[in-house]
Amino acid sequence: MRFASLGSGSRGNALVVEAEAGGRCTRVLLDCGFGPRELAQRLARLGLAANDLDAIVLTHEHSDHSAGVHACARRQQLDVFLTHGTLGALTSSGSGEIAALSTLRVIASDAAFSVGDLQIMPFPVPHDAREPVQYVFSDGSHRLGVLTDAGVATPHMRAMLDGCDALVLECNHDQQLLARGTYPRPLKQRIAGPYGHLENAAAASLLATLDRSRLRHLVAAHLSQQNNTPLLARAALAAAGGYHPNWIVVASQEEGFSWLELD
Repeated sequence: MRFASLGSGSRGNALVVEAEAGGRCTRVLLDCGFGPRELAQRLARLGLAANDLDAIVLTHEHSDHSAGVHACARRQQLDVFLTHGTLGALTSSGSGEIAALSTLRVIASDAAFSVGDLQIMPFPVPHDAREPVQYVFSDGSHRLGVLTDAGVATPHMRAMLDGCDALVLECNHDQQLLARGTYPRPLKQRIAGPYGHLENAAAASLLATLDRSRLRHLVAAHLSQQNNTPLLARAALAAAGGYHPNWIVVASQEEGFSWLELD
C-alpha cells in the first residue's frame, strides 16, 4: 500500500491511495480539486494518468476538493463515492451536472465500503459543509488515516485514527499568525471556529492522544499559505509525538508529496 498527494491547500486537493494484491492494483483518488489538464500534469509526476484510477472518493463539496470531479469521472467513467449531503450540496450550488453521472455511489457517513482491494471507512467531521466526512483506508494489513477540513477533534475522530500506520493531519494555520493576518474578521472567525480548520496546536493535541505504536509516516496537510509555515507545523507535531521535525512530511500546494510506502 502506498499514497501520494497531488497538492494540498485552499487552491486544490487530491490524494492518491494505492493497494496491490494478487497482481492487480487498485488506485483511488481522494478528492479532486484540480481541472483535467492540471490533474493530468500532477498525476504524471507520480507516473500515472487519469485512466489508471479506479474511483474518486469525496470528503465534501467545497470547490478546492471537488472542482474537477465531474470532468474526471465523466471522461474516465469512474465511480464517485460521496455522502448524500455532499451530493445535495453540489447539486444545489450550481454543480448539478454531477447528478447526471451514472457512476455516483452514495455512501453513509459511518459505513465501510470497498473499491477493489482497498477497504474504506468514512467518519463524520465538524466542518461547514453539508455532510462532510474523512476516511481511513486499509489494504487488510495497513491503515492510512486522513483528516483535513475539521474544526475540532472529536472522540469519534480519535477512535478512528487510533493505531494507524500512516496519518495525514490537517495543520491549517498557526493561531497567532491568523490573528495578526490580513484576513477579514468574519473569515478569521470561520477558520478558527468549531466548523473551520484545525490549527497546529489542535492537530498536535490530537496526535498526542493517539496510539502511534504502528506509525511509520506522518504528514502535515492543508497548510494555509498566509497563516502558517512548514516550520511551525512540523515543530508542533514533532513536539507532540517526540519526533525529529525533518521526519514529518509537509504536503504543499504546488507539489503535494511523492509516494510514501506501507509494506
